[in-house]
Amino acid sequence: MSSDHYFSASPASAENLRRIRVTLAGRDVEVTTAAGVFSPDHIDSGTGVLLANTPPAPPGGAFLDLGCGWGPIALSLALQSPHATVWAVDVNERALDLVRRNAESLGLENVNAVLPDDVPDDIAFRTIRSNPPIRVGKNQLHGLLERWIPRLAERSDAWLVVQRNLGSDSLQRWLAATFDTGYSVQRAATGRGFRVIRVRRHGTPPTEPVDLA
Repeated sequence: MSSDHYFSASPASAENLRRIRVTLAGRDVEVTTAAGVFSPDHIDSGTGVLLANTPPAPPGGAFLDLGCGWGPIALSLALQSPHATVWAVDVNERALDLVRRNAESLGLENVNAVLPDDVPDDIAFRTIRSNPPIRVGKNQLHGLLERWIPRLAERSDAWLVVQRNLGSDSLQRWLAATFDTGYSVQRAATGRGFRVIRVRRHGTPPTEPVDLA
């Protein structure tokens, strides 16, 4: 039995490329997926909840899809905002190859699918959207978020979807405690056993606090 995980850097399993039909940014499209990546047969429930419960992306700027898999979030952002630059980040080389294939097949020239260390250090993101890899473990997950959330531009938001029974509420508490100065953290939506968490980076002068009621 293969020991691959969707967060394996180089899956050893056979690719087993497949074409599936999905709806992204209101468009019915066909994309390529493969074995050894997250949810290769469909848009997983958590990502579906995130896509259904986040506002339209800004018209331009740099966006981040953290843990992009085969690309449903990154491709949706690129379709919504053709003048933006979407950074699709994953440690799984096969997933990154799929995002590149799918962006090309959809005619999207505004998607960069790269390893984490290949994102330029001087980029600040107008939005971060992620179905983060919860199963990597708490310490690694926290390190991931501590690395990327400070890369938000002022007056910008990160939107994270986490399954309730995999610790969404404790993660929200950790986020609020960790990003306690200059940020607001709130539960923005719930659905199908998932929570959507919004992390807002305020500006200078500060924006109005997010209503946590």
